[in-house]
Amino acid sequence: MTSFTKKQLLGFYEKMFLIRKFEEKAGQLYGSGAIGGFCHLYIGQEAVVVGILSSINSEDTVVTSYRDHGHIIARGVDPKLVMSELTGRSGGISKGKGGSMHMFSKKNRFFGGHGIVGAQVPIGIGLAFAHNYRNEKKISRIYMGDGAMNNGQVFEAFNLASLWSLPALFIIENNQYGMGTSTKRSAAGNDLYERAKVFGIEGVKIDGMNFFDVSKAAIVARDYIIKENKPYVIEMDTYRFRGHSMSDPALYRSKEEVLQKKEIDPVLTMKETLIKDHQISESEIKTLETEIKKIIKNAEDFALSSPLPDLEELYTEVYL
Repeated sequence: MTSFTKKQLLGFYEKMFLIRKFEEKAGQLYGSGAIGGFCHLYIGQEAVVVGILSSINSEDTVVTSYRDHGHIIARGVDPKLVMSELTGRSGGISKGKGGSMHMFSKKNRFFGGHGIVGAQVPIGIGLAFAHNYRNEKKISRIYMGDGAMNNGQVFEAFNLASLWSLPALFIIENNQYGMGTSTKRSAAGNDLYERAKVFGIEGVKIDGMNFFDVSKAAIVARDYIIKENKPYVIEMDTYRFRGHSMSDPALYRSKEEVLQKKEIDPVLTMKETLIKDHQISESEIKTLETEIKKIIKNAEDFALSSPLPDLEELYTEVYL
């Protein structure tokens, strides 16, 4: 098991807290009308993306679904560019034309947010094939939700990944609900990761609300993929504290259920663990949190003061 330095641990907490505060601000801006269209918040799932981050090489590739703000921030993209994209400004990471669901940064090896459920999975297999074809010691990390696990293209991707021995890590973010439908009502069988076993893909289900559990599993998966030259799957048992999107009042679950899950809030438990077990003081964390709040304020100010795209942008990046 990899042991992290104090600086690394603070860095991981910084990412988690940054994502949390960014998403809270995005929710506020959506409520005020500054963000239009769809907006899917990542609040509650921060341990997944940051835990996986602890195992990533800078040249590895990542692709995910439409709940992508936290993912692209974890890959190192400036929150100013992400917030500008959310508000449809020309300085956004996708020039203000992608919005919440279509973040993208080739420079940061982040190949999208994708708005169609499960559509990113075959794309991730393409990235894994490219790594394999070029004899690169890199891994394609492919995130999907529990809802995508009922889609045929995911099983086609499993088949190709296993058949061609591709360096792919499938990460199932099982937040218990596909939109408003519980996995108990939509997914037959037992654990979702077991669906990959029929294709010869090994995997595991873990607590996705705990950074250290996620990090440990991610490092094991990375080493397995590199050593065995085979794909791997991790199912994250996680939970989103907000609705599916900003238009979802989440009436399909009880307040008691949400409150119970908030008792294992990944950001708060990470903070408590750092103080209790890793000799990191509350004052150090408070200083870090204060700086992050300033970053979020600067991102908001930058986005709202940035220009909207020119009308000519309607005709750029259009391929016939």
